[in-house]
Parts: sequence; structure tokens; C-alpha cells
Amino acid sequence: MEKNISCLHRSFYVKRYRLDKGYVHIVTGDGPGKTTSAFGIAVRALGRGLRVCVIQFLKRKISGEILFFRKCSKNIVIKQFGTESFIRKGIVGPEDIKLAEMGLDYAKRQVMSGKFDLVILDEINMALYFGLLKVEDVISLINSRPKNVELILTGRNAPQELFDYADYLIKIEAIKHPFVRGDAARKGIEF
Repeated sequence: MEKNISCLHRSFYVKRYRLDKGYVHIVTGDGPGKTTSAFGIAVRALGRGLRVCVIQFLKRKISGEILFFRKCSKNIVIKQFGTESFIRKGIVGPEDIKLAEMGLDYAKRQVMSGKFDLVILDEINMALYFGLLKVEDVISLINSRPKNVELILTGRNAPQELFDYADYLIKIEAIKHPFVRGDAARKGIEF
């Protein structure tokens, strides 16, 4: 009979190593799972001893992924820069802009700190789409990062200007989804 081993009850040592070369991932499209895809790579990285930083733009709610990482890993930092409310293109407030700029500034510091191997910029594409940030500033971050830092940029509506900087360009498409028929998001599955 197998024992149920929880990350909360089992400690193990994973030797840390550094990436020789970091790549840039852009995960975009109208389908669900962009953040989940990035967090999946984070799990893989953590399993190999890499250190991970997640900067979430436009988000303030605690998701299942955040709860899991708080319980199971000390090698990940997650910081949110968003309000509780949704925003729409053309209708953004000064607080939305301020938080997005603070998030990008925080991202720059973490990327350059030497502390992290993988940095996830979750929903940064939407921050760009809403005009909260400038594409040139994100390109500058991509170009100035240390060669061994992996970056993942998620969110719908990734600007075409970023595509040339991507090593991985992933478009997630929704073929069928319960949201279309009006079903609400469920804890533990969608968030």
C-alpha cells in the first residue's frame, strides 16, 4: 500500500544549479491556462532547485496556485500588483497605472538581483494592452536581463512587437469552455 506523501510532511534536498542560458516565453491567446502553464513551468523549475519569482499584474486575489506554493516551497516569491476590480480598455484609473509601474519596477529589480533563475510576468500582456505599461519598457527588461534568467510573459493580447524577442511563442486557443454557457469559475479548477 502506497503512503500518501504530502509536500508539507516530507522534506527533501534538491541541489541548486543555474541555467546557462535563459529563454523568453510568451504565452498568449484567448484560451484559459496561460497562468497555469507558467506555474507548471515554475513547478518543474522548483523541482530542479531553481529559484522562481512571480510578478502578477492586474491581480490581487489569492488563487489555488499561490496557496500551494506558500505551503510547499521556500524557493518561490509571488508578488501581486493589482486591485480587486476588473478594468477595461480605455477605462483605467491612476491606481491601475501606478500599480502596473510598481510591478514593472519590482520585476526589473528581481530580474537583475541574481536571486532568481525564472521570473514570471503574469498578465503583463494585458497590462500592455490596457496601456498601463509601455512595450519599449518591457523590451528593455528583456534585453537587459542576465543571460541565465528565464522569463515568461503571460496574458491575452500580447503585442506583436514582443514576438521577435520570444524563444517560445505559445498561443492558447479556447475551442470549448463552460464560461461560454455562463458557468462560473470554480475554486480549485479555474482559480
